[in-house]
Amino acid sequence: MGHTLSEQVSTAAGSRRRPAWVRNALGAAAVVGIAGALAGAFSLWPRSPVDLGSGNNATSAGLYSHWQAGDLIVLVRHAERCDRSKNPCLGPADGITRLGSETATTVGQALKTLGMGHADVLTSPVTRTVQTAQFMVDRSVPAPQWLAECDDLLLEDAMAHKLPQRNLVAVTHSGCIAHVEKQLGYAHAAPAEYSSALFLTLDDHGKAHIIGLLNVDGWGHALKQLPSIANQNKL
Repeated sequence: MGHTLSEQVSTAAGSRRRPAWVRNALGAAAVVGIAGALAGAFSLWPRSPVDLGSGNNATSAGLYSHWQAGDLIVLVRHAERCDRSKNPCLGPADGITRLGSETATTVGQALKTLGMGHADVLTSPVTRTVQTAQFMVDRSVPAPQWLAECDDLLLEDAMAHKLPQRNLVAVTHSGCIAHVEKQLGYAHAAPAEYSSALFLTLDDHGKAHIIGLLNVDGWGHALKQLPSIANQNKL
């Protein structure tokens, strides 16, 4: 049977007469429950791509096999900006610092260790990216405008300029890299570091996937997993 009107009023009044500590406890429990649900949901978000310079991630991600097959698009952020650093500038204020030129050289040497015989290099036409590319590969490279435009078309343009069985290395900007990460499921990724590299591969259907990233200080560890170098270390 249903409750009478007087019983309903009595029940409602009783709930209002709960002690303050009971109401506070219930409120705290609700807050904890909501916070736990949010934390659980956040933990499911891939905050940043896999760090290929940690553990065996480079091998697990197939970095070397993808590189040898010419499957990769590598988006490299320019080196340290002169106008946002106290370090000595290399030249123009819109360029990179001397320290930046050294990190760009480090990245270039690492790419040469992988093998640049089947890789094409492009750069954004902005001074800091042009300088970064020059220190990476010791020469001038094509500088299309689309690598400076951080919009939905950048990934499409990169895929269109990648030739079959040839890796494409493109020097660009943190905003452009962040845009690509967001497009590919990493909307909450940490900002790209100076001279860092984001590695993408294309599947059989032509869809891009991020396999991981490498910061400058991670290249040494990643290269130790390169089969030829690993075999030399065993001798």
